Amino acid sequence: MRKELSILIPTYNTDCTQLVNDLHAQAIMQDSLAFEIIVADDGSTEDICVECLAKLESISHVRLLSHRENVGRAAIRNVLAREAQYQHLLFIDSDMKISDNDFLSRYLKAEGEVIYGGYSIASMPLLQNRNLRYMYEVEAAPRQIPEKRALHPHRDFHTSNFLVERDIILRHPFDERFRFYGYEDVFWGKQMKSNNIPIRHIDNPVVFHEFEENAHFMEKTEEGLRTLHQFSEELKGYSSLLDFTKRHTFLCTVVRQWHRLLGEAERRNLIGSNPSTLLFKLYKLGYFISLDKTAR
Repeated sequence: MRKELSILIPTYNTDCTQLVNDLHAQAIMQDSLAFEIIVADDGSTEDICVECLAKLESISHVRLLSHRENVGRAAIRNVLAREAQYQHLLFIDSDMKISDNDFLSRYLKAEGEVIYGGYSIASMPLLQNRNLRYMYEVEAAPRQIPEKRALHPHRDFHTSNFLVERDIILRHPFDERFRFYGYEDVFWGKQMKSNNIPIRHIDNPVVFHEFEENAHFMEKTEEGLRTLHQFSEELKGYSSLLDFTKRHTFLCTVVRQWHRLLGEAERRNLIGSNPSTLLFKLYKLGYFISLDKTAR
C-alpha cells in the first residue's frame, strides 16, 4: 500500500477545478497518505481558465505551476515529474472525470512500477451521429478494456491516466522533440519496452466526458498525423496506420489519388453536423499518405 503520492495534472485552456476537488477529497480520506496535487498550466490563453486555475491554490495540498509559453505535452509532464516531491506519481489529464470513490485507493494498492488505468466514455446520446470525437471514441471503446490493452501493453498506453515511479520518469523522460499534438505517449511506451520496464494494465478508468467540436477535432487529428509522419521511422511497430501503409502500398496509391480529388469534400462532411466515422478513417489515411511529398 503506497503511503505517499504526487498527483500531477497538466492542463491547457481547461478548467480542472472539479477534477482537483474530486481527487483532493479522495486523497484526504486515505489513511496516513502524504500527498500533493500539482497542476501545470501550459500557457493557457483563455482568461476564464486562467482565473479558475489561479483559485486552485486556495485548496490545501494543491500547487499551481504557470507557464507563460506553451512548452508542449511532453515537456510539461517532465516539468511536473521534476517538481514532484514524492516517489509515486499519478498523471491525470485535466479534461477527465473520476469514475468512482475508490479510484485513488485502487492505484495505491496496485502493484507495478508503471500502471495504466485506461479510460471510459461518458454516455451522451445527443452527440451520437453529430459529434465526430464522441462517435470515434465510442467505436474505439471495446479496445480500452484492460484485457485488450494487456495484449500489447507498451503499444496500448496513454498518458491520460497512469501511475509511475518518479525515478523512472527522471531516467526516461518524455521526448521533448514531440512538441505538437500526438504520439509522445506512444513513443514513451516504446521507450519502456526498449528498457525492459513492464507496463501493467488495470481496470481503473477515468471518464472521457468533453468532446470538442468537429472542426477542432479535425485540426487536432491533422496535427497528430503530421507528428506521426515526422517520427514515422521511430514509431515503426507502434502505429496501426504506419503498419497499414507498409503492408498495402498499392491500395495506398489509390487512396492518395482519391484524397487529391475528394479530400476537401470529405473534410466538409467531417466538420459538419452529420459526420461519418468510416469517412473519417479514409480521410486520415489519405491525409497521412499525402504528407509524403516524395511519393507519386
